[in-house]
Amino acid sequence: MNDNDNDLKRLSRLTAILIQLQSKRLITATMLADKFEVSVRTIYRDIKALEQAGVPILTEDGKGYSIMEGYRLPPVMFTETEANALITAEQFILKDKDASFVKEYTAAINKIRSVLPHHTKDKIDLLSSRIIYKNNYEEVKTSKYLSQLQLALTNFNVTRISYYSPETDESTERKIQPFGLYNSAQENWLVMAWCDLRKDYRAFRLDRIKSLELLPEKFELHKMTLQKYFEQAREREEEKARNFKPLT
Repeated sequence: MNDNDNDLKRLSRLTAILIQLQSKRLITATMLADKFEVSVRTIYRDIKALEQAGVPILTEDGKGYSIMEGYRLPPVMFTETEANALITAEQFILKDKDASFVKEYTAAINKIRSVLPHHTKDKIDLLSSRIIYKNNYEEVKTSKYLSQLQLALTNFNVTRISYYSPETDESTERKIQPFGLYNSAQENWLVMAWCDLRKDYRAFRLDRIKSLELLPEKFELHKMTLQKYFEQAREREEEKARNFKPLT
């Protein structure tokens, strides 16, 4: 490999490191070295080169690197295949049953479209008109609270909901602490949360939430995970099946 090839390879890696720093709050030299298959010493040299170029990189001892808050990198340029992937995902999301999710993604994808070259825009416009996603073809919206629940989950806001139960044909007021979100085979979103009313973890269908309010009250990060929740739910169902006694 000649010097020009080495320079191009390093320039490509420096650009990729910038993108990693922009997309993550903290990243370690070891993580970067593993990702780019170089030594940690090489990453140290790359970080120093970026600092000398004026990029305000902060170093937290024992934790990693980050970019100074408020610093803005030039717009990210997408390859044609990356843009195609985003446009294909857009067709899926436009059919989602949660109106807030569709609204927020549409706003985000429009910002992405604005930085694409004109020739790429023409191609993705053609692609988006030639893709059909079968599910929810009529674009029926059954819920509108996904975006708020995402904020509640990441900001640890206790959330008050009015939840409708078809079994009783009544709504109950609940305080919940969201820890996970799940899209079911029926395309309805569910929020997994600690329920103060039931003193247990429960799943709530978003299309049955009649009202929702994020409260200033905070909760601690839950140790419960989606995988553990589904494992426990499966164990409960298996226990019920073992104890079931048919009428004779």
